[in-house]
Amino acid sequence: MTEKEKCMQGLLYDANYDPELLADREKAKELLYDYNHLRPSQQEERTNLLKRLLGKTGETLLIEQPFACDYGYNIEVGENFYSNVNLVILDGAKVRIGDNAFIAPNVGIYTAGHPLDAERRNQGLEYAYPITIGNNVWIGAGVSILPGVTIGDNVVIGAGSVVTKDIPSNSLAVGNPCRVLRQIEA
Repeated sequence: MTEKEKCMQGLLYDANYDPELLADREKAKELLYDYNHLRPSQQEERTNLLKRLLGKTGETLLIEQPFACDYGYNIEVGENFYSNVNLVILDGAKVRIGDNAFIAPNVGIYTAGHPLDAERRNQGLEYAYPITIGNNVWIGAGVSILPGVTIGDNVVIGAGSVVTKDIPSNSLAVGNPCRVLRQIEA
């Protein structure tokens, strides 16, 4: 089994020394370099580069620069996607984001984690668990979303939250760790 296959199955895998994964990350970094150095007025070029980098997109999307990710091909965003500056997505596993997502500045979406024991961690091993974010979600500034989390539809995550567990649809959730404060009604 390849390291990439182990990763996709949620097993420990070698992210630091595997030639295939290193090459995939280098390809993404080259595209990110180009993207992050485009002028704001180069809207068409920005959109085209994002569509080359990301695994799946809607027609309308914008990620304000700078943007960082590991591979790009594991990221799927729906229609009308917007992220403000400094979005970081560590996409060892799939990151699926629905339609009409609005992400504030300095948000981190992290599928990757490392073993607690130093021996395996020092070998460069890690795991990656998928993250799913539903439709009509607003993620506030400085939010961190950790591996394996699912956020439902019509959710607002308050600024500075650390999302460690699933958040059900139609919820306002905040805090560290993030917890549901109340349901959002129409």
